[in-house]
Amino acid sequence: MTLQQLKYVIEVAARGSINEAAKRLFISQPSLSNAIRELEEEMGISVFERSNKGISLSKEGAEFLGYARQVVEQAELLESRYRNAKPSPQHFSVSTQHYAFAVNAFVSLVREHGQEEYELALRETRTHEIIEDVKTMRSEIGILYVNEFNGKVIRKLLHEAGLQFTSLFTARPHIFISVHNPLAKQPIVTIEELQQYPYLSFDQGEYNSFHFAEEILSTLEHKKSIRVHDRATLFNLLIGLNGYTISTGVLSSDLNGNEIIPVPLDCEETINVGWISHRSMTLSKLGADYVEALKAAIGAV
Repeated sequence: MTLQQLKYVIEVAARGSINEAAKRLFISQPSLSNAIRELEEEMGISVFERSNKGISLSKEGAEFLGYARQVVEQAELLESRYRNAKPSPQHFSVSTQHYAFAVNAFVSLVREHGQEEYELALRETRTHEIIEDVKTMRSEIGILYVNEFNGKVIRKLLHEAGLQFTSLFTARPHIFISVHNPLAKQPIVTIEELQQYPYLSFDQGEYNSFHFAEEILSTLEHKKSIRVHDRATLFNLLIGLNGYTISTGVLSSDLNGNEIIPVPLDCEETINVGWISHRSMTLSKLGADYVEALKAAIGAV
């Protein structure tokens, strides 16, 4: 087993494709495939599962990748310390539901730890895709919520994927509305008072079941309902249509300005927001630093 082979595994996992990884590594696809197979034979495991749909990490491969990253990171630290070598470009990805604090934490991570070269990814995406991204190591960390309603389904999926959920905070539900909405000055609003306003939610694609909804109380019926794909569109509609959405109440004026405010919702539900990762893997340095940045971002709001 060589350090180069470990770097190959990391790159293939990041790209999800032998062909794309070979282009990035400036080697031929057959050479890369052979190097990966030789490593698998030496270790006695299948790091990747191959099918007509492409290549993905196996369960053993996900664990192996965690160790590989640690070894490569330590080797790069040694080279940097004793050979004054140029640090390799940093790699880190996170997939998240549409939370401003997740973006704030990402900004802090880049500002504090960004080197001259880095390749980072922040994906605000659908709930099921967050789980798939972390399962396949497209992202090291995922951010989503669980509560009494969706918890059984979400935790079952996480268990089957070899993932774990770590809580960041528990919140009471709030609505996000424009400061010009007639309900903006109320200390608390009820479900009944919201009926005349457009309800905005994030579309979940083919997995558009109640259990994957980003908003709690997803089984309620609404006279006016609009689904959107991104946070900017949702916020524009909150202002332009006096709409509302249901979330944690954690909102950053640094990123979202002062036109949107949270108002408590009269509801007994709770929202447990946390991050998911592979059970068998230790977080990379950037991953661990991002978790700390998340905690700081939440505490600063």
